[in-house]
Amino acid sequence: MNQRIIILLCSVLALGFAQTLTAAEQGDAMPDCTLAAADGATAYNLKSLQGKVLYVDFWASWCGPCAKSFPFLNHLNHQFKDRGLQVIGINLDEKPADAQDFLAQYPAEFTVAEANANQQCALDFGVKAMPSSYLVDRKGRIRHIHLGFKSGEAEDLTALIEQLIAEH
Repeated sequence: MNQRIIILLCSVLALGFAQTLTAAEQGDAMPDCTLAAADGATAYNLKSLQGKVLYVDFWASWCGPCAKSFPFLNHLNHQFKDRGLQVIGINLDEKPADAQDFLAQYPAEFTVAEANANQQCALDFGVKAMPSSYLVDRKGRIRHIHLGFKSGEAEDLTALIEQLIAEH
């Protein structure tokens, strides 16, 4: 085996192991991330949103299931925002133009933010798939982690959100 391939393989394995050690899990406090709004005008600190139920969704323009999830996220936002839900889509594209093209085709009617250049927020959450979604309760605890998106799962996710909103 080529020495470069061995070094690359070892690096990937080490990164995966390190990410597993630090990945956020159900029951953990939500990582403290600061994000830029997609328009560049606003900065979001996730911890400052404590007191709301959060649906934190990591997505990218190249992700087919992400495109399918946007109508559901729009629906959640309309159905629950007045009851304390904040939907935040965090884009992980390297090129802002890719995200802009995606959003032109699949408009977001919820808060869209961009991960910082070093993707620290995605690393802190331990994003493993696209999309990766985290339901966070009003106390800032991760209550559910959902990887991928299939429209058949929307009902169960909606029920979980209903439950978290009902908790005070």
